[in-house]
Amino acid sequence: MRPESLKTRIFLDGGDPDETRELIELLGFLDGQTTNPTLISRNPEAKRRRKKFGKFTEEELLEFYREVVVEISRLIPEGSVSVEVYADLDTTSASMLMQGREMYSWINNAHIKFPTNAEGLKALSEAVASGLRANMTLCFRQEQAAAVYAASREGRRGDVFVSPFVGRLDDRGQNGMSLITNILKMYRVGDGHVQVLTASVRGYEHLQAAIAMGSDIVTAPFDVLKEWADKGLPLPGKDYLYRSQDLEDIPYLALNLDGEWEHYDIFHELTDKGIQRFAEDWDSLLV
Repeated sequence: MRPESLKTRIFLDGGDPDETRELIELLGFLDGQTTNPTLISRNPEAKRRRKKFGKFTEEELLEFYREVVVEISRLIPEGSVSVEVYADLDTTSASMLMQGREMYSWINNAHIKFPTNAEGLKALSEAVASGLRANMTLCFRQEQAAAVYAASREGRRGDVFVSPFVGRLDDRGQNGMSLITNILKMYRVGDGHVQVLTASVRGYEHLQAAIAMGSDIVTAPFDVLKEWADKGLPLPGKDYLYRSQDLEDIPYLALNLDGEWEHYDIFHELTDKGIQRFAEDWDSLLV
């Protein structure tokens, strides 16, 4: 069962409802789930269908994604399920918003994932203004998180998530968890309408560190959450210290959250690479 003192919400990062079922049994609870095109491409049923019938048409793939999301939503009706729009580097905010509105209609507990680039932030601003919940993915710098805050000022607490990808920063020698610390610190002076969702979790220590730092949410793969369950759902103590090994800490920036989102420097090469990777994984399933 959920530890009494656990404040961080625990999400599964995955695209297979069978994992969702098993994890709920292992943990005794689950607060939500994040999906993306890569995770859907790894879904066992998607692989089986592709092997038997060949690649999907675009209509068939969207319907498959909808079926997966609906099944996950039924398993965690009180939680949040993140559903990601298709986007490559040329996708406009209008296209993202049109997709997002359609996906939002699939289930009652959706957060629509937009990339944290200029077009994604434009889509976020319009989405929140029209009452949609959103999850801004592929965040790699504090300025991007500031822009998410500024672009979604009309949102209520819980309407908007920002998802910093800690593992991919670790891969390039930077301490991804220091970005979580920086964004949480920056948001403390705000109104709390954007929640921090620690993503790209690679191991048990990322999970423990996210909880210790007070991340609003952490999403982790099945194997990481299973390891936590197997250990008895321990929580980090007051003396917990995240060991970042030889990774370089990301310095904190004293940013003003009162600016317009367009005034922040939001470019990060990993955001563009992530967009391209998700698009390629989605396209790999199409005829």
